[in-house]
Amino acid sequence: MQQLDITPALDYQSESYKDAYSRINAIVIEGEQEAFDNYYKLAELLPDAKDDLLRLAKMEKRHMKGFQACGKNLSVIADMEFAQAFFEQLHDNFKQAWDEGKIVTCLLIQSLIIETFAISAYNIYIPVADDFARKITEGVVKDEYMHLNFGEEWLKANFEASKTELEEANRQNLPIVWAMLNQVADDANVLGMEKEALVEDFMITYGEALGNIGFSSREVMKLSAQGLATV
Repeated sequence: MQQLDITPALDYQSESYKDAYSRINAIVIEGEQEAFDNYYKLAELLPDAKDDLLRLAKMEKRHMKGFQACGKNLSVIADMEFAQAFFEQLHDNFKQAWDEGKIVTCLLIQSLIIETFAISAYNIYIPVADDFARKITEGVVKDEYMHLNFGEEWLKANFEASKTELEEANRQNLPIVWAMLNQVADDANVLGMEKEALVEDFMITYGEALGNIGFSSREVMKLSAQGLATV
C-alpha cells in the first residue's frame, strides 16, 4: 500500500494515457467477448452444465458493455484490431480444441488462463483506475472469481482423467500468456500498472487454481515454470 501513496497522480485526460488506454481498454473488451463466445461453445460440449455456462456467458457480455462505457467516459476509441491480434493465439488454440472435442483444454484456456489473466489485470488496475472505471471493474472482478471457480470445480471432479491433457494444454498455452504480458507491459505501465505486479498476481492466482484442481505444490511449480522459461 505504501507504493500507492507515493505514486504520482495519473492524468486520465493526457494524450499518452488515452493512447495506452485505447489498447488496454480494447483488450478487456475483446477478452470479455472471447469469454462470451467460449462459454457458449462450452455449453455445446457440456450439456449437463449448459444453463450454468450460458449464465456465465451472459455475465461476460455485461462486462464487455461495462468496459465499453469506461472507454466512452474517457472519450477513448478502443483499438479493437490490436486486441483481436492480441488474443489470436489463445483464440485459435481454443477453437482447435473445441473442434477436436477437447473439453479439458477448452476449460484450461478459458476458465483458468483467461479468467486468471483477467482477475490479475483487474486487481492491479483497480487501485489506479479513474473513479468510473474503478466501480465497473470492482463489480466485474467479483464475477470473474465465480467463473474461475466453475472451471476449478469441473476439472477437480474429473482430475485423474484430465491430468495428462491439462499438462499438455498448460505446456502449449501458458507461454502465450507471458508473451501477452510482455506485449502489454509498456501500455500497462502508463496506466500505473507494473508488469512485475501483474506477473506476480497471475502466478499466485493461476498456481492456486492448479492446486485447487488437484496438482501437488511440486507439480504446480513445474507447470508454472513452463511459462516463465519463455520470458
